[in-house]
Amino acid sequence: MFFQAVLTVFSFIALVAALPFPLDTIVQKLQPRNYPDQYTLYLGDGSTNGGWPSVDHWMPFDDLFNRNQPLMMQSCSQFGVANDIQSETSEIYTAIQAISSQTGVDNRFILAIMMQESGGCVRAPTTNWGVRNPGLMQSHNGQGTCNEGSVSNPCPQDRVTQMIHDGSQYSLLFFSSPFLDGYRYKVAHGFHPLAAGTSSGDGLLQILNQLGGLSAGSKGFYRSARTYNSGSIAASGNLQDGIATHCYASDVANRLLGWAFAPHGCSLG
Repeated sequence: MFFQAVLTVFSFIALVAALPFPLDTIVQKLQPRNYPDQYTLYLGDGSTNGGWPSVDHWMPFDDLFNRNQPLMMQSCSQFGVANDIQSETSEIYTAIQAISSQTGVDNRFILAIMMQESGGCVRAPTTNWGVRNPGLMQSHNGQGTCNEGSVSNPCPQDRVTQMIHDGSQYSLLFFSSPFLDGYRYKVAHGFHPLAAGTSSGDGLLQILNQLGGLSAGSKGFYRSARTYNSGSIAASGNLQDGIATHCYASDVANRLLGWAFAPHGCSLG
């Protein structure tokens, strides 16, 4: 028995010695990544070479959802309607997972866009700046809403799922809601969207595909976020340039890293 134990130890040492990288590298990779709640301003074209975070640095979905859930449960106060209850946030979780599975759009990206648009308030008002934008994703003339004419409390699962579907696959806005910019009402900063000029617009799935799909890597997601917000990317290629919410892509990148309650570190409007 003693001989077998000694042999096992020496075999492990020999294995480690033969590895092309040191053992501390393995240990470092096995350690859980730290995701602080903070804001880093990202400028430029959305590329990792430009300092933007890669997809493998995004927070895992369940952790990201759990961090944002308390924010969802207070996000309706700004609209003067009842805040989400836990069962409604559970409906959001279920809907995002289902639509992500159907469309192939990363569930974390759907969650980040939803938080940017409505803070996760299931009773977010329907806005209309030339185009009707209802629901959690402030979609372009979408069907799903729990606040248009009357407020639904509670908001049923089928409508929550429809709101996420409207934003992720079909009938998406070209101009995002002016309600949230880092979870704050920001009409005062001068963003007044124009009509898209069509009865419907592309969803996250279509925008991602137009901009290179998953092969475009994290840059494709950040460019898609900006396009979701404004309908186009500025000729400069810089995601803070052009019309609508200049902080939008930076906000989404930070949300994907775990930003929820920390101060908003972008003053570009």
